[in-house]
Amino acid sequence: MSVGDSVTTSKEVTTEMVSALLAAAPDQNEAARSAAAARAGEILRPTGAMARLDEVAVHMAAWLGTEAPAVEAPAAIIFAADHGVAADGVSAYPSDVTAAMLAAFEASKASVSALARVAGATVTAIDVGVGQPTGNLRIEPAMSPVRFAEAFEAGRTAVANADADLLIFGEMGIGNTTAAAAVTAAISGGETHCFVGRGTGVDDDALTRKREVVSEAVARISGITDPLEVLRQVGGAELVAIAGALTESRLRSIPVLLDGYIASTPALALHTIDQRATSNCLAGHRSKEPGHQLILDALGLEPLLSLDLRLGEASGAMAAVPLVKMACAVLTEVPTFSEWFDSAEG
Repeated sequence: MSVGDSVTTSKEVTTEMVSALLAAAPDQNEAARSAAAARAGEILRPTGAMARLDEVAVHMAAWLGTEAPAVEAPAAIIFAADHGVAADGVSAYPSDVTAAMLAAFEASKASVSALARVAGATVTAIDVGVGQPTGNLRIEPAMSPVRFAEAFEAGRTAVANADADLLIFGEMGIGNTTAAAAVTAAISGGETHCFVGRGTGVDDDALTRKREVVSEAVARISGITDPLEVLRQVGGAELVAIAGALTESRLRSIPVLLDGYIASTPALALHTIDQRATSNCLAGHRSKEPGHQLILDALGLEPLLSLDLRLGEASGAMAAVPLVKMACAVLTEVPTFSEWFDSAEG
């Protein structure tokens, strides 16, 4: 699927517009949340014995709007795009790998495809700029306002077309850990090297170069505080598409399982606009990228898994889908003490 198939409008997307959308987004279902939490405290096991899984199940109940949550249609949507900054040697792989991986997603041959088959999930790949690299974020804006709007609307449309009760957003784009680091550093502040990791596995020389690129990019946009303008200046089309997808998911009250560093960066941008923007999100995993923990701290999220993964493409969050399914099952399928003893007496 390509961006041309998804985009419904090319209007400019502003922080004011997104803020207004998020302000009107529905809250979680408090009745379902309270009922699920009460049941979790009465299930046939010691109080708090499965507290973390109970928290996940209660979260799912609140956003699915039912006291008996279940994950029956998990779906991953992966956005792919090329980055102009890849020309600066910030990745261990050439840019044409992006197109090759997009083909692998479409043929169901990627790592996430195998994980999804086990998890009972679907995977959809959407082209938002493969073969059309963004501007080199080190020296120029990554996207024009029109391209930014196209990518954002592509993300919203992908969610509008999805039939899912749990969503994961993944990405593919050589050079995109550089973009994620630049966005995160610009929004968060502090020493830029704290946000830069090895990405695809670059050597020491490339890591030094990558840090320099991120530092130059952040210095170029010094003074810009608008999170979406930061995303336009030093982000990437797939990051912007994820921002749109996260926004639409929040508007539709669909729970989201966040993937790694790159896919969590747009969540940070939205959270900076309105903390309620990410209230429907759980963190699937903690990646090996140093900046990812900083984002999770800012979002107030504890990851379900920590396996030092650094693949992207929704793989880490997909690995956590069975845990979410199990959390819902132990809430709904195990009787409470009263249910069990009443049935035994009967």
